[in-house]
Amino acid sequence: NTLIEMNMSLVRFAAGRFRSRGPEEMEDIVQVGMIGLIKAIDRFELTREVEFTSFAIPYIVGEIKRFFRDTTWAVHVPRRLQEARVQLARASEELRSRLGRVPTDKELSELMSLPEDEVREARLAANGYNSASLDATIGGSEDGEAVLQDFIGSEDTALELVEDFHALAPLIAELEDRDRQIIHMR
Repeated sequence: NTLIEMNMSLVRFAAGRFRSRGPEEMEDIVQVGMIGLIKAIDRFELTREVEFTSFAIPYIVGEIKRFFRDTTWAVHVPRRLQEARVQLARASEELRSRLGRVPTDKELSELMSLPEDEVREARLAANGYNSASLDATIGGSEDGEAVLQDFIGSEDTALELVEDFHALAPLIAELEDRDRQIIHMR
């Protein structure tokens, strides 16, 4: 406990790098950073002759990044694509200001030194970063606003019958003609 209390300032320092995420998340960030500090304390070895601060900061920052990676994505996206999304956002902004228009995938791939298909994949992966509420309004005037939920279809119970029929078809085909006729009449 004493080691943790002595090094809480390290956690606050590392958490300060993520201040832009919002003040309401700062408490969570510090708590997650404390987990990283505890892991660093458990794994630290005096025999390696490394300063504890240098050893602990990567653990703390790593734990905070893992927290964001696990909690801010609506769907599971591989880590390389999550990191490519950040790089893509920076490159897009840079090229947009330089060119005065939205950059093409080819221009982005050249700047990022990535193949075009990876740039496209990172763009698609970025869609999983934020989720939207089903009650969120979608454009329109105030009197005629639509919500996302209005565009979601309803369950088709007849589709379930089709699935059942396709699953049973091979078994029914093995029956004798008389038994098939009985099932068909029902």
